[in-house]
Parts: sequence; structure tokens; C-alpha cells
Amino acid sequence: MDVFSTESNVGPLRVVNYPEPVLLEIARPVEVFDDALAAFVEKMFDTMYEAGGVGLAAPQVGVSSRIFVMDCLQDGSADRRFALINPEIIMSEGEQYGGEGCLSFPGIYQDVSREFRTVVRFQDAKGMVNELDVSELEARCVLHENDHLDGIVFLDRMSVLKREMSKRKIKKMIKTGKWE
Repeated sequence: MDVFSTESNVGPLRVVNYPEPVLLEIARPVEVFDDALAAFVEKMFDTMYEAGGVGLAAPQVGVSSRIFVMDCLQDGSADRRFALINPEIIMSEGEQYGGEGCLSFPGIYQDVSREFRTVVRFQDAKGMVNELDVSELEARCVLHENDHLDGIVFLDRMSVLKREMSKRKIKKMIKTGKWE
């Protein structure tokens, strides 16, 4: 079975929640750029938009591949809608501190420190190499989604106190059946 095939060609992919093991492992590089990959990327965009997110990494839909999609405007405009495959952070600088959430942590929002600006080199769905220089929310998104590809979740970026508070909230939600 193709790693990018899905059970159904209709509807969004299923977003997995922490502590799903795929979220905590380093994702594998993408080596084949074909129609199946392009279709998977489009399903990732559909899933992200339906969930109301600004970014989504392949591990979040149960696929251990170095892919993430982002659209911080959430409007589908081609000039700010990106699929980053095999991304590599080239440079990051500055600092920003602000609220962050994650589709794999529904209902959990915390302030997290990230770099203000980042430059990332990546391949698109056709395998072409590109670079993207972003700041503010787009930089936060690139860094957050790239962390997913390295098995790092945003709990790992929180202070110890906020991380423990969030873990207690998650345990309570699991116990009450509000965490899928």
C-alpha cells in the first residue's frame, strides 16, 4: 500500500491527538514525488481548513513523513498557501512570545516563545527546491510544524509549570472522554 493512500478519497484525514506515538518520533524524508503525494498534500490542506488550523504536519494525520502544509491567512490564496516537503530551517532570529495551539492538542492553548523570523528551504509537491523567508505568525507556524517532523510537540516548548498544567488538563479530558 502507498504511504500516501487514504481509506477514502472523500472528506478530510483524521487528525490524531497527543500522545499518539507518531507525534513523538522523527518523520521520514519524502523520496518519491508523484500524483499520490500531490493528492495527499491536497487532502492535508482540506483537513487543515476544515479543522480551522493554519498549519498541519503529516504526523498529525498519522503519516511519518517530512511534510507540512500552511496557510496563515486561511483563505486558500495561492501566494501564501505552502506545502513544505523535507523542510530544513536555514536561519532563525529574533524572538516572539505569544499564544499557540495545535490541532493534535484540542482545547490546549499556551504562550510559547519562538523566533520572530525564519528562513526555510524545502521541496514542493513536484520536488522543486524553494526557500521561504517569513516572520511573525508565518515564522511561528513554520517552526511549530517543523517541530512535529522532529517528534517535538508544543508541550516541549512550554515552561515546566505550563507543561504540567497542560498535561493535567489532557489527563482529565482523557478520563472524561473529551479527548479522542
